[in-house]
Amino acid sequence: MKPTNWIAALNARVSAFRKETESQGKTFYQGASRINLASFPPKEHWDDWIALEPVRGSGKRREKHYMLVPTTCFNCESACGLLAYVDRESMEVRKFEGNPEHAGSRGRNCAKGPATINQVTDPDRILYPLKRAGARGEGQWTRVSWDEVLDTLAERIRNAIVEKRHREIMYHVGRPGEDGFTEDILKAWGVDGHNSHTNICSSSGRAGIQYWMGYDRPSNDFANAEVILLTSAHLEAGHYFNPHAQRIMEAKKRGARLIVVDVRMSNTSTHADHWVSPYPGSEPAIFLAVARYLIETKQYNREFVRRWWNWHEYMTAERPDEPATFEAFETALGELYADYTFEYAAAESQVPVAQIAAVAETIAGAGTKFCTQNWRSAAAGNLGGWQVSRTMFLLNALLGAIGVEGSTYPNGWTKFVGKRPISAGHPHHWNDLTFPLEYPLGMNEMSFLLPHFLKEGRGTIDTYFTRVYNPVWTNPGGFDWVEMLSDESKIGLHAALTPTWNETAYFADFVLPMGHSSERHDLVSTETHSEQWVTFRQPVARAARERLGETITDTREVNPGEVWEENEFWLELTWRIDPDGSLGIRQHVESKKTPGERISLDEYYGWIFDHSIPGLPEKAAAEGLTPLAYMRRFGNVTVGTVGEALYENPVPAAELADEHIDPHGRVYTRAEAPPKINGAPTPNPEPDAEGRRAAGVQIDGEIRAGFPTPSGRLEFYSATLAQWGWPEAALPTYIKSHIHRDKLAADQMPLIPTFRLPTQIHTRGANAKWLSELAHNNPVWIHPKDAERLELADGQLIRVETELGFFVAETWVTQGIRPGVVACSHHMGRWQFTGSTDHHQRTMETALAHNDRNWSLTPAEGKQPLAPQAGPDAKRVWWTAVGVHQNLTFGVHPDPISGQHCWHQAVRVRAAEPGDVPGQIHVDLEKSDAVYREWLAMTRPADKVSPDGTRRPGWLLRPLKPTADACRLPGRAETP
Repeated sequence: MKPTNWIAALNARVSAFRKETESQGKTFYQGASRINLASFPPKEHWDDWIALEPVRGSGKRREKHYMLVPTTCFNCESACGLLAYVDRESMEVRKFEGNPEHAGSRGRNCAKGPATINQVTDPDRILYPLKRAGARGEGQWTRVSWDEVLDTLAERIRNAIVEKRHREIMYHVGRPGEDGFTEDILKAWGVDGHNSHTNICSSSGRAGIQYWMGYDRPSNDFANAEVILLTSAHLEAGHYFNPHAQRIMEAKKRGARLIVVDVRMSNTSTHADHWVSPYPGSEPAIFLAVARYLIETKQYNREFVRRWWNWHEYMTAERPDEPATFEAFETALGELYADYTFEYAAAESQVPVAQIAAVAETIAGAGTKFCTQNWRSAAAGNLGGWQVSRTMFLLNALLGAIGVEGSTYPNGWTKFVGKRPISAGHPHHWNDLTFPLEYPLGMNEMSFLLPHFLKEGRGTIDTYFTRVYNPVWTNPGGFDWVEMLSDESKIGLHAALTPTWNETAYFADFVLPMGHSSERHDLVSTETHSEQWVTFRQPVARAARERLGETITDTREVNPGEVWEENEFWLELTWRIDPDGSLGIRQHVESKKTPGERISLDEYYGWIFDHSIPGLPEKAAAEGLTPLAYMRRFGNVTVGTVGEALYENPVPAAELADEHIDPHGRVYTRAEAPPKINGAPTPNPEPDAEGRRAAGVQIDGEIRAGFPTPSGRLEFYSATLAQWGWPEAALPTYIKSHIHRDKLAADQMPLIPTFRLPTQIHTRGANAKWLSELAHNNPVWIHPKDAERLELADGQLIRVETELGFFVAETWVTQGIRPGVVACSHHMGRWQFTGSTDHHQRTMETALAHNDRNWSLTPAEGKQPLAPQAGPDAKRVWWTAVGVHQNLTFGVHPDPISGQHCWHQAVRVRAAEPGDVPGQIHVDLEKSDAVYREWLAMTRPADKVSPDGTRRPGWLLRPLKPTADACRLPGRAETP
């Protein structure tokens, strides 16, 4: 039969070509993909790869010689592999393609990977250190030397440390892109100064998982699954989406079923067997209805539940008058979820009963080959959103689909982080600006509340670093950040570490040019599938020149201008903070090979590759290379395939001494803990009353490894939540969102602002010309029924009124959003202050103004044609839309348990007023303060609920976890 479409025809041609080639004894390059790849240069030819390129205007082609150097993409968290094509004549990087040696991405990239070349060649990038010349925000700068920058910062930090003002040093990072380097630097300084963007991103997604199994991230074996449940657009634009998308599609081709729960019709939804579009925030009701179906029909994995749930702890704590038997628990389980019928879930979610039933039947048939994933999406949008991931994971726990082939794994099994040569102790200080008493259960730092904390007088910051972070644009309430950053009494010195201009950098004192992904070192491992791997990000120009025999000791020798990299910057700054070693800081960054000198990056990474990654020295030796040279040459190493059901592993007798087993089977011992093979971040269950460490859990008379939870089991019942003031949330349950229909006025609708476009980057893509051409506007999605009701037409200008003010945008009337809900993506509405540097991409040239605390942002009229000096590509910018910066109009909504900012908004939508222009914004910061106080009042502070006199449960993950003394509540000298 002849192919009926062009795809089938292409597949037939490829198949024929493959058969012909293989019949001649030839093979394709396999790489880490373990499949034949026809288009990749074999690694044996990476020193001198010859490509034929057209000669402009001649119709001819000429040979071009390239050196191929691996690095790692930095345009999302996937850490996909890149190959830089370095021109051997000019030593310039000409393009980026995928690295076939990379175990996660396997040679494939999304649009953001190749667009790295746009960032590297961006004519507007910052090339030299800059110092503020006028007032903050005036946009006046003068070029300074790196020595002046380093000496200024070192003196301030040294003075703060000597004067015991450790809490006044803060490092605020968005996308780390590394595994632990800068955290080690902060430990060396002895400061609890790490702040992150996690609470505007993934805190609720993490919390729902950590309360179950101790680890805070899922890691799915998508390729071997039979049923995949995504609560997001994960296939197109989710967490680790390129590596995940490949494996999800492999499963689909094999016959796996895909269920997508997403309010809008995403690209991912188009691949789904079941697209479920619920009213936002009702997702837990659906998952609990599926759970009830599994329980009622006895299609759950009874033996797994008996062995691995902490049902005994639940029964003794919550049902003390009933027998603490598994049979009694099964009866209780049915009672707990009896009300979550398909009809109830349908009423809450507005999803038909038949569809919920069909989803339940599909999941029931998965057995243990069932994968679930939620990261941002519904978890990040809703009050109680952490119960989205907790109730979704309940389905895994019922089926026993945890840590076995085709299921959801703990991320600590599949992510690999080795030991590092910089090893300092825990800080002796607790930073209340990041972990305040009101949020003892918050997953990571309460970063987006910082302006409100400083406004209340909770502290000041002497030296503030922002790195790969743009809170003015990214966070809710951006004008609060403008107020804070403009006030030198609150922020003494702000250093913005950034390759490109951003809205936050305009309010800095130093703007420090840092390298893009091809101009810096980092070591990264991500949990993409059931295998551990490590990837090496490196400055490709440096690696290429070193391959030719040159000696490079500083990336500034090969980077454009005086662009540096964070690794060398942090090492040198640490060296200068403690010039004579009297503070005990300098020793942490001193070379072991040449004492008295600062450690080099070759020594730093060489030590890791020599000592920390199993199998790497042997693989390197087989290639005739040192481990460092191997990683510079290939960029990635596979550590090994993950075993199954590691929680079932027996605990050797040698690891037990004077063991104690509590009434629920948790095993404690005085034996020394064995060394960790994999140093990925894992919780550390607290010792028992006698100081013995947790060593396992007794299951049917045998001691097994278990999970790193307080009970050692999967925690259906969270004693932590119950004891820390939230007993009503201790089980997987349904918490009605702040935008539940019962809480909205008749003329309000939920606005969904959490989704991302697959071809854009949070804050680093504004000047990536290829990506901007692909996506440059963020209209408001609105269903035709709502458009008709509100008398709005497609493309019409509208006002979207939030609790703080309003923004002006265009409509997109589409069937791709459920009725009664509107949506608007992030990534758009970038600022360009009038009179600032000319950009070669279209941004919103803005007029920023405020009257008292009423702030406005208005695109400047008549400024859209790009200046001639903007570069040769300016004439190719055919679009005029730049989108709207909607986040400015959102108040802060910290979930009182997880701390996650709850992004969904209750809004009113109406036609724009005369004179309104796209991108226009108005905000009242008095209302912003009121919203902050309203949500703060929902909390249950540690000094009121702590059961043991500590600020936070010790087993929950925490960057730079301070010492035990620092963890105690003020006035509590001892922990009972």
